[in-house]
Amino acid sequence: MSGKFISIEGGDGAGKSTQLQVIGDTLRSNNIEFIQTREPGGTPVGEVLRDLLLNQTEYALSDDTELLLMFAARAQHVSSVIKPALKQGKWVISDRFSDASFAYQGARDIDLSRIQSLADWVLQGFEPHLTLFFDLPLEQGLKRVDNRGPTDRFENESIVYKTRVQEIYRDRARAEPGRISAIDASLDIEGVSAQVRERIQVYIDSCEVSQP
Repeated sequence: MSGKFISIEGGDGAGKSTQLQVIGDTLRSNNIEFIQTREPGGTPVGEVLRDLLLNQTEYALSDDTELLLMFAARAQHVSSVIKPALKQGKWVISDRFSDASFAYQGARDIDLSRIQSLADWVLQGFEPHLTLFFDLPLEQGLKRVDNRGPTDRFENESIVYKTRVQEIYRDRARAEPGRISAIDASLDIEGVSAQVRERIQVYIDSCEVSQP
């Protein structure tokens, strides 16, 4: 089976990190070799930019600078990690990818068409084969973030900003139902895990059927 690229998306507190383990377990049970990575990050360059983007609050980044740094990290991530792994036949599971830039940078009132133009230039049509979008009511997400300790720049943003992030994610899920699969993240951990296992297994089965 050829390598496949799966991204995980969702607002703050959606529980993505917990479900990455579930995805990994499902792939292992199907004898699929895979790597896990994240954005921003995934490479030495990307991790430096991650620290700048998420934690270095003493720097006042302009909205355009933030967007460009996200895509700079992504360009390095794709060229040095994701595409080489896929070429080797491995599956790649990434905690966030380009949908996150539409949501988080688009919520800063950057026109989405400008973000799309940048994505077209950097990615040249490259995108995940499957995206799991963990859809969680905003109030529930806020409570989870408050209960888990230190927060980053994005988690400290206003409710108005976070509402816009959620709206953009939902708009993208409605616009691309063939790629983006919504997960009801309001359930308990096992309820969410059951959805994840089912979606990943169905996708694996569909890939096997499509093999020549």
